[in-house]
Amino acid sequence: MLILLPPSETKRPGGSRRAVDLAALGFPELTPVRERVVDALAALAADPEASARVLGLGARQQAEATMNAALRTAPAMPAIDRYTGVLFDALGTDTLDGAARAWLGRNVAIHSSAFGLVRALDRLPSYRLGAGITVPAAGTPRKVWGSAITDALEARAPGFVLDLRSEAYVALGPVPASVSSAYVRVTTRTGDGAVRALNHFNKKAKGELVRALAHDRPRVRSTESLISWASASGVDLRAGDVPGQLELRVPA
Repeated sequence: MLILLPPSETKRPGGSRRAVDLAALGFPELTPVRERVVDALAALAADPEASARVLGLGARQQAEATMNAALRTAPAMPAIDRYTGVLFDALGTDTLDGAARAWLGRNVAIHSSAFGLVRALDRLPSYRLGAGITVPAAGTPRKVWGSAITDALEARAPGFVLDLRSEAYVALGPVPASVSSAYVRVTTRTGDGAVRALNHFNKKAKGELVRALAHDRPRVRSTESLISWASASGVDLRAGDVPGQLELRVPA
């Protein structure tokens, strides 16, 4: 099973002295695209005003406008530790044991707008680039990553993909139809019995789901086996109303 996670705009600073090695990241088919995006971001960062404008940074975020100039030399750390925010706080990698972290390294990929798909333990620098931002020298995010990520997933042919990305990132690299997959929506049942989708709290639920999977480390090869594990583990995961979708239901 391969679990696809979205990144987070917020990131933990620092890292070790060893910088990112683009060629050593997972999904090596993406290396040429990564090179192009990193070079485009560095060129943009040479003009702080233009960088701030393109990246949508406010007056208090001006220091971030030049962050991308050092992507090849800045300290790096595992991607799963680099990202912060609701989903990654709920995942809580700092409290997972070595076996759980190793499982994440084998079974989780994060979809970065700067680096494409990376494995959970791939080392990344801190950077600034959102899913909807077009870097002038690279092109629109969909043009840059769309077919490249879909092709990389097809080339790696994982037996089953659990897609926990936001819709914005799904659009930047859909799972190919040739790969068995399921997209997860987080819902809750309200007091009047209606089922509604969640926004903010869906990130927390997804983080907790991945943490539970890393803890139990089940052998998942299909939607059915994932639902079977969830039922035995007290996770309310069920088939959705739309083919190819799963519903992760959480308390109101």
